[in-house]
Amino acid sequence: MVKLNKIYTRTGDDGTTGLGTGARVRKYDLRVAAYGAVDEANAAIGIARLHLEGEPALSRLLERVQNDLFDLGADLCTPPADGEAPGAALRIVPSQVERLEADIDTLNAELSPLTSFVLPGGSAASAHLHLARTICRRAERDMVELSHAEGEAVGAPAIAYVNRLSDLLFVAGRYANDRGKGDVLWVPGASR
Repeated sequence: MVKLNKIYTRTGDDGTTGLGTGARVRKYDLRVAAYGAVDEANAAIGIARLHLEGEPALSRLLERVQNDLFDLGADLCTPPADGEAPGAALRIVPSQVERLEADIDTLNAELSPLTSFVLPGGSAASAHLHLARTICRRAERDMVELSHAEGEAVGAPAIAYVNRLSDLLFVAGRYANDRGKGDVLWVPGASR
């Protein structure tokens, strides 16, 4: 259980932060950048949820995603140990990825097929969901880079989760735009 009595510790004043293992790393470490981008995506989803009046089911779905993103942050801030026993650390698991896929299919079933790329916009909720999607894509790039860094590892379910999440956020953005009817479509070369 997490218990936060004191918010400031002063331990980061030297430009380092603690990982879940207790190890100290620079605040610009690839691992810190990855879970920082996940945290940023979570905050953007929180802002989007403020604009989802009339869409309680979508808001609840996104609340579950926000909780998953804390799981993902915990996963990333605790580097996997060699021979780690299942359950030794909080990790993203395949069932969380599968749940996103089911959610994507459910939301997408109510949308008309796309005839062009979608510009971020339409409603405030949609614009914020598209912003969250782009932040999620950055988190994915950071996580993949981390996974290829010497001596580092990221679990495959964690990378699959963030990849699927960007797809979910795209579909959710369309869904929040009156089930896609309010989408703003890209018109190639429109301003030439």
